[in-house]
Amino acid sequence: MSIASLRRSAAATVSGLPGGFWWLWLSTLVNRTGAFVLTFLSLYLTQELGHSAWFAGLVVALHGLGGVAGSPLGGFLTDRWGRRPTMVTMHLGAASCALALAFVSGAWAIATVVLLMGVAMQAVRPSINATIADMVPEHDVRRAYSLNYWALNLGFAIAAIGGGVAAVLGYRTLFVVDAVATSLCALIVFLRLPETRPEAAVDTSGEAVAEQKISVLDVLKDAPFRTLVLLNLFVCLVFTAPWIGLPLTMAQEGLSPSSYGVVIAVNGVVIVGFQLLVNKVTDKRSAAMLLTVSSLLFAVGTGATALAGSSVVAFAATVVVWTIGEMVHVPTNAAATARLAPEHARGRYQGVMGMSWSVAGFVAPIGAGWIVEGPGPDVLWIACAVIGCAAAVGYTTRLRKALSDEDAPEPASAPAPADVEKAKEKESDAAVGA
Repeated sequence: MSIASLRRSAAATVSGLPGGFWWLWLSTLVNRTGAFVLTFLSLYLTQELGHSAWFAGLVVALHGLGGVAGSPLGGFLTDRWGRRPTMVTMHLGAASCALALAFVSGAWAIATVVLLMGVAMQAVRPSINATIADMVPEHDVRRAYSLNYWALNLGFAIAAIGGGVAAVLGYRTLFVVDAVATSLCALIVFLRLPETRPEAAVDTSGEAVAEQKISVLDVLKDAPFRTLVLLNLFVCLVFTAPWIGLPLTMAQEGLSPSSYGVVIAVNGVVIVGFQLLVNKVTDKRSAAMLLTVSSLLFAVGTGATALAGSSVVAFAATVVVWTIGEMVHVPTNAAATARLAPEHARGRYQGVMGMSWSVAGFVAPIGAGWIVEGPGPDVLWIACAVIGCAAAVGYTTRLRKALSDEDAPEPASAPAPADVEKAKEKESDAAVGA
């Protein structure tokens, strides 16, 4: 593929989206560029404050536990309060928590702040996803989610590099920078992003129609969506396992932490370098097919880790495989959630979907660590392969029909004025005849 062809493909990928989306995209990039807390939190707790590795793992798990509560809370506020105020409030809440970490040192205080940060950071996601579904035409929604996910990873890559350089200034400085970046993100949303929550429906007399109250339980009664959430939980467990299991596995093979750093960096490099190309390849494809393929890529990539031996190149190759699955799965799953959600409940549907990510973020690290230290790493990777294949079967057999309309052609255009005039003439002739 020539440079000119690549340039045309990139231009087609980013063209045609509303201006409001790009302000949201910029806020995501700014937010993730300063995302230092989780990257360096375990090192800060163990090296700076002298806490045990067990306590550091517990604190990171509390961040995921906070997300379990934050996702449905954010979904509720998104639909009832609005997309924009929810984003601004939760971004400022996360910024306050990052700033607090620069000053608190007690074990319980740190654990509480990280838990609240998990609530705030996950509560903002339903409002972001709902806003994209509100402002972007349905046939471009998946592309918009892909671009937003690309911004997230591009910002994270910048944060990883900048954080490593800035760490010489001290961990507390990193937390302050994180707070400033998140506050700037809130400012961008407040000043430039319009509110996109759909207006309440009205009856024939012009009176607002009371919206049906929808709770988390009501959302889970939606059978196709409940299946989508369950299958996404399976995929999330497989996706989260390598972040804990991979460094432990490589350590047992006698490889150094720096080798793990090189291998896991492949994930960010592949996403930043090839997300736009993946968008081009997957555009207009069936959502059920893409989710099936991504699940199989997760299964193959993680399962092959058991065969990597002590080769850094082999471990890196497995990361490439499941990273491609990640690039396909994340935007497709978000678009499928938006497709199944009623317009007035998009926030709550996205919030429930976010719970599956948070539950996996809490369960998978604990389970992966226990399996590696107990039955052994091979058992972990075989289990990941089995779960990934089970998810692929579920997407193919249970959701193909429910998601079949996602890529339906756009509605036909309105009739031409001449056709309207002819119709009116026929109606007039019919009235005279009567």
